[in-house]
Amino acid sequence: MKKYLHWLLLIGCLVVRLPAKAQDPHFTQFFASPLTLNPAFTGLFSGDMRIAGNYRSQWSSIATPFITSTVSADMGILKNVIPYNDIWGVGALVLYDQTGGGGLKSTYMALSTAYHKGLDAEGLQSIAVGFQVALVQKRLDFSKLLFENQLTNLGFDPSMPNGEYFPNASITYPDYNVGVLYNASMGEFGNMYWGASYYHLSQPNESFLGENYPLHYRLTLHGGGGFAPTPLTRVYLSGLYMQQSSAQEVDLGGALGFVINNLPMNANLFYIGGWYRLGDAVNPYVGLEINNLHVGLSYDINVSTLKPASNYRGGFEISLIYIYQKPNSNNRVINCPKF
Repeated sequence: MKKYLHWLLLIGCLVVRLPAKAQDPHFTQFFASPLTLNPAFTGLFSGDMRIAGNYRSQWSSIATPFITSTVSADMGILKNVIPYNDIWGVGALVLYDQTGGGGLKSTYMALSTAYHKGLDAEGLQSIAVGFQVALVQKRLDFSKLLFENQLTNLGFDPSMPNGEYFPNASITYPDYNVGVLYNASMGEFGNMYWGASYYHLSQPNESFLGENYPLHYRLTLHGGGGFAPTPLTRVYLSGLYMQQSSAQEVDLGGALGFVINNLPMNANLFYIGGWYRLGDAVNPYVGLEINNLHVGLSYDINVSTLKPASNYRGGFEISLIYIYQKPNSNNRVINCPKF
């Protein structure tokens, strides 16, 4: 039975990522969750503080939805101490992940820092190294798990004892992640970036049964850019590659932005676009950027082998990014990655 439970938990961890099969929570709008994508993004924005939030609900058409949500905040520090064309960022992140029915719940609390070294006098190009330390807790809710001892002639009876002994109902461990990032501003609105991150440096043990079940390393490569073909339009392209053990994920896509207030230098924009997760889902996207608030909505249209069961319905996702800037602030304007 314990062996059965071990595989049940493993499947529970993986199914939210089917068919990509990656073990870590992920977002379709990866570009809107900077501190889960790469710790080297910490502090890279124009303003005094950035607050980001993401919510994802997946596989509601098949079972109880799988839920992933995050809240993060980051900011630059020591602006009057370090060189003008450098940025030192610090940030914090909380991520919550729940498998279908709530049988397995995971909470991640992380602190990030990154140093962005300017490569020219104006800081139009920079290279950054970031580091993140996290405390992870995973909890089993046995009331949401089914066992053969609870099956009767009349059906499943959750009040029946399960007849099993579990040494741990929760596990807690530290985790460490690193990343590098190159960012370049090109012209008034253009930007290009490339980055890589490496997660789970210590390969923490995730077993609830006292066995050895190390969490595999996760490698992420990502990049993108944007430009303005006209004063009132923007074009953004981005891509992502992730590998964890034998699981791989590839996302490619982009968005068109349309200035809706006729002020190119202080633009409010409407975005429409989409991304394709190779062999898994087509993800249409719409977004709105007004002043310092950016809101994005996306939906996963499942095109994998699960589509007969899912009826093409994958997951809904919403993202919010707000950048706070003090009145009369003299922050340097940076063409930062948006997608």
